[in-house]
Amino acid sequence: MEEHRMRRQDQQRPKQIITVLGGTGQQGGGVVNALLDRGEFAVRVATRNPTGDAARALAARGVELVKADLLEPKGVGAALEGAYGAFVVTNFWDPQVGLREGELATAAVKAARAAGVEHLIWSTLPDADKLTNGRLKVIHFTGKARVDAAVEAAGFARHTFVQAPFYFQSFLGALAPQALPHGGRGWTVPMDPGARVIHAGDVTDVGRAVAAAFSARDKLANGSYLAVCGGVYSWIDFVSTLNGLGHDFQVVQVRPAGYDGFPLGREIRETFQYFEACTYFGPDREKNIAAANALVPGGYTRFADWARLNMKRLAHGGALGCAGDRGVPGIGRPSLNVSAGTEQHFGGLHRRRRGVPGLR
Repeated sequence: MEEHRMRRQDQQRPKQIITVLGGTGQQGGGVVNALLDRGEFAVRVATRNPTGDAARALAARGVELVKADLLEPKGVGAALEGAYGAFVVTNFWDPQVGLREGELATAAVKAARAAGVEHLIWSTLPDADKLTNGRLKVIHFTGKARVDAAVEAAGFARHTFVQAPFYFQSFLGALAPQALPHGGRGWTVPMDPGARVIHAGDVTDVGRAVAAAFSARDKLANGSYLAVCGGVYSWIDFVSTLNGLGHDFQVVQVRPAGYDGFPLGREIRETFQYFEACTYFGPDREKNIAAANALVPGGYTRFADWARLNMKRLAHGGALGCAGDRGVPGIGRPSLNVSAGTEQHFGGLHRRRRGVPGLR
């Protein structure tokens, strides 16, 4: 009887709020979905455009919307006020963010602390510059990593770091197969295509790990790093899996210098060189992957399963089409002997540097 009464009181008590900064993007959207699926917390999303289609779709699902923009840190506080937890993700590939990523993320962290947030989860990546002794900058990794210290120093009751993988969804965007210089379709890469060093996964799985981390509370060690992935792959693994579904793709290794003549080319080239030198998740990968796996006992989506649902060979035998423009930039034909088509591929990516999954 007493247990029943207490359970009813819990049901009547208002749910604690989790604010998601970036909740209309791919990674933040996955977090929103996972939180709604769990039903433990009320969800609030900070968005630049609360009247846009994506925001209205969230509102229809019971999500509270607050107009706020990471580019204007002073306004972020309102979205965080009264929230128990906050998830913060930034987008280096947004032209308005870029090299300001660390500054803007740090401002959001400070705003969360000032608003009284108890548990902050920051979407980060390894410090490639430090791990390679300055040889490879990989700004979109290193810039995120250097915000970690601000999170630790802020004094939250709880803080957690989540590391998102190389997104499978990239293969539906700008990582879609391209025409190769000597015929056929596939990818040219500035690394050993047989090196099994790419920790990859379904972007939606990041949300599952984040939602589980909020629910775990003190059962999860404070300051944990959660590296989310469905497996570790080589380029040859990706190609073999896709060809097993009826495709006829290839992967060709090219000279790294071939990347540097294109917009963002050096960043992309260094990214793949970093993978080969350190793996995607770096030297702490095993511990951090294990921590993420422990939170989601059912595990995360493997590439073969994802590809079977999302990248089947078209029934009429046509080539797989691009499903959007939110993929990894610059994996077209970045060799020194390039075509106009390649230049268009790189140029278009340079103009629309929004939400680049895989290269986060």
